Amino acid sequence: MGSKSYPTVSDEYLAAVGKAKRKLRGLIAEKNCAPLMLRLAWHSAGTFDVSSRTGGPFGTMKNPGEQSHAANAGLDIAVRLLDPIKDQLPILSYADFYQLAGVVAVEVTGGPEVPFHPGRQ
Repeated sequence: MGSKSYPTVSDEYLAAVGKAKRKLRGLIAEKNCAPLMLRLAWHSAGTFDVSSRTGGPFGTMKNPGEQSHAANAGLDIAVRLLDPIKDQLPILSYADFYQLAGVVAVEVTGGPEVPFHPGRQ
């Protein structure tokens, strides 16, 4: 099996990822919202289909229409909690930002360090 390739992002983008990670750690610890952030990341990515290589985390959870699906009930709370941080980091895609929130949630709760590869649109 060959190695995976990931999108290339700028140094500015990587710096924004680092800043987001620090801010997310604070938010998640302060609000005790790790389960909610992990659920947001999971539901955002849950449409990926291995066979067709379609779906996946594209940041659509920011849209009220996506939030209104019954399976996504309550995720609007996560989006509202994250909005102030996302507003400070406009360079980050919503797709990366929501997945990063899930990664940080795992780490904040004592889970393993999760590899994060930015570059989602």
